[in-house]
Amino acid sequence: MIDRLLDLLIQIQQIPAPTFEETARAEFVRGRFAHENLKDVSIDGVSNAYARLPGLDPAARPLVVSAHLDTVFPNGTNLPVRKEAGKIYGPGIGDNSLGVAALFGLLWLLRERKVELKRDLWFVANVGEEGLGDLRGMRAVVDRFGTDVTGYLVLEGLALGHVYHRAIGVKRYRIRVQTTGGHSWSDYGQPSAVHELAALITHLTALRLPRDPRTTMNVGTISGGTGVNVIASEAVCELDLRSENPNTLARVVEQAEELIRSAKRDGVDVIADVIGQRPAGQISIDHPFVRLGVKCVEAQGLSAALTAGSTDANIPLSQGIPAIVLGVTVGGGAHTKNEFIEVEPVQTGLESIVKFVEAVSNKY
Repeated sequence: MIDRLLDLLIQIQQIPAPTFEETARAEFVRGRFAHENLKDVSIDGVSNAYARLPGLDPAARPLVVSAHLDTVFPNGTNLPVRKEAGKIYGPGIGDNSLGVAALFGLLWLLRERKVELKRDLWFVANVGEEGLGDLRGMRAVVDRFGTDVTGYLVLEGLALGHVYHRAIGVKRYRIRVQTTGGHSWSDYGQPSAVHELAALITHLTALRLPRDPRTTMNVGTISGGTGVNVIASEAVCELDLRSENPNTLARVVEQAEELIRSAKRDGVDVIADVIGQRPAGQISIDHPFVRLGVKCVEAQGLSAALTAGSTDANIPLSQGIPAIVLGVTVGGGAHTKNEFIEVEPVQTGLESIVKFVEAVSNKY
């Protein structure tokens, strides 16, 4: 079965799926759902692919198992795959092509073992988890099902051994500075958008952030200017703010916005647009989903690490709906062209996922 899964994994990985351009991969997954004779196979308006494995009790609230389709690699990226020393290398192979392939691995193991589920099991391959996707795919999924679910299990290819039960809050801005600009010699003294933005970034990164709760700031991109001898008339950066605690994040956001406002002056316009907002949330370590996730991981001889992250689980968790994230294997190089997965632990990861789904459906 693992060889079959790995073949499917590579087929998925070979279909480009940058955020906002996941349709081809979604259509492939929809076709595979149909090939498996699942029910209610469909694609929604944002290109999430859905399918349902019927349970024995139609009145029981379903469990939703999801994996995100998108990758960080733009269209045109070469997607070579190589197998070497128990590893498979390839851009996006673990994050999250393996998570998507694991939806089918879960299905195959349930059928192979003739596991009968009390609840309907919904499989979802969703868009918009990476970067500026802002979890739009999962927002649509949760809008569709509402609170009429038992909960969500989110699959991530490279998170084996971790049980995510806390969602990190995130707020992102695109900050644009505009000035008149001019010639670097004849107009010297006029404000430069590049200089003004650099000064603003310096002030932002000088903010003191708490270590507990963990809170971070990052300027991920910066651009501007048209030439070495030109006083720049425009410069742009993208700012990422995160915290484990929503109140702490709100305070940092307030401080950052005050610095942005104060950067405006005569001849210098500063515009900050919100380009992403991921809500925080959590379920207790004593919640049955968390206890069960830990139990299923530890049953495979692994240590289970309870952790927080910014994942698709943010959306249900922020709405008080139970959700955890489980991983399929381990690897490295995530979000680089040297990304890889380790093959041997894949079976271990699938076993923990199957045990979780079976327990939630029939015992929870």
